[in-house]
Amino acid sequence: MAVSEGERPLPADDIDLRPREVVPTAPRGKRKPWFAYAVLALVLVAGGVVVGKFLTSAIDYYCNVDEIGVKDGCDVGRNIRIQGVVDKGSLDDSATSFTITFNGASMPVVLGSKPTSDIFRECVPVVIVGKVVESEKGRLFEGDEVLVKHDETYDAENEERIIDAEEEATECSQKG
Repeated sequence: MAVSEGERPLPADDIDLRPREVVPTAPRGKRKPWFAYAVLALVLVAGGVVVGKFLTSAIDYYCNVDEIGVKDGCDVGRNIRIQGVVDKGSLDDSATSFTITFNGASMPVVLGSKPTSDIFRECVPVVIVGKVVESEKGRLFEGDEVLVKHDETYDAENEERIIDAEEEATECSQKG
């Protein structure tokens, strides 16, 4: 065997080709960390519930009175914004109970407090934030907030609704 300069030949006796001896390691515990898995699962479920509740409560659908129970999202018990015209003669002295009408459908409304707006009165189109509940007298809208004046964005995006509401208000004003 020819050896190039600078290399040393390995003697055949120095190579050990036997398998190495297995060195025992410290025994591993066969117990699974079930407690950690349970805590992780509990945190994931709780996080899912919180996110689900947040997403469902953050969405308020705009519904007309005639869409309650008909249009998807305008369900009894759900937080919504309902549009209608305050019926003539329905406003009580405290202004916390009245009836609104839209497209021939009416809904009694009960507010938690008196509206602060000076322009809130009979025959005015309003949007009320709250939810529809079932009572012994039928469906009732429990309102938290009354919005009387629409901003420009709502007007531009919902022009047909504004026209319909104004027509309802004009008809209400002409009633004797």
